[in-house]
Amino acid sequence: MTANAKNGFLLSNGHWQNHYLNNPVSIVVVNLMPTKETTERQFLESFNKLTQDVELTFLYPATHHFKNISFSAITKAYVSLEEIENYSFDGLIITGAPVEQLAFQQVDYWEEFRTICDWAERHTKQSLLECWAALGGLYNDYQINKHQLSQKIFGIYQATGINRCNQLAEHLTNQQLIIPQSRHSNPNVDPENLPDDLQIVAENNEIGPLIYHSPGKHRTYITGHPEYEADTLAQEYYRDLKKRLPIQEPRNYFSNRNTGEIKYSWRKSSTQIYQNWLNTFTQQKVGTLV
Repeated sequence: MTANAKNGFLLSNGHWQNHYLNNPVSIVVVNLMPTKETTERQFLESFNKLTQDVELTFLYPATHHFKNISFSAITKAYVSLEEIENYSFDGLIITGAPVEQLAFQQVDYWEEFRTICDWAERHTKQSLLECWAALGGLYNDYQINKHQLSQKIFGIYQATGINRCNQLAEHLTNQQLIIPQSRHSNPNVDPENLPDDLQIVAENNEIGPLIYHSPGKHRTYITGHPEYEADTLAQEYYRDLKKRLPIQEPRNYFSNRNTGEIKYSWRKSSTQIYQNWLNTFTQQKVGTLV
């Protein structure tokens, strides 16, 4: 079907074309990534592949000090929570953020993040938190802290175990559920001793859970980046090499690094993950897309 942008830099710069939609699924996306247009495009193109029409509204944290963009530009392109707090939406997505090596309380918008999560429980049907936001959500909701890893989890990881009783795993097998990862932390919790309301949907025996779900809070936590495009990890890798930062080649990613060939193995998996998430709060139930 079709994904429209209600606002955002792509739309205002003429880089995304909207179409007429009849009663689309409404989703707020809190875009915490520094690459605003790229992240907008990643989510719009991901949801453009689904079977329901979707309209995305992009939101910025008003308490954040932006380094790479002027405050006036972000306020013109995005909405703040204050502007929409009295409205209801079908879903909420909070992206990852490059603040993972800070303690949660050191992040300047941490209290606003908590407020948005609380608002979502009353004003949306389901919320989806990715990468840093997933770690922050687990800490906010269940006091599960994160621990820093000696080496960054970086690359493409496939599930080795799936909870087939959970709707989020429908139509996916271990071989089909693949998620890009780019993070320095893991949730500091024993998977065998989770809070009663928290479930593991999919896990990898090397890096731990890939997807958690809370039925009570109507919230999904994905530790990676299903929205990533084919070359996103390559861009991060070469960026860090240029900065002389310690970085390993992304796992299971390059078919041939000499030619830059990439194994884009997670595209269908991401589509099915997002479709399954949409199916948790929309009447139309859709089968396999992989």
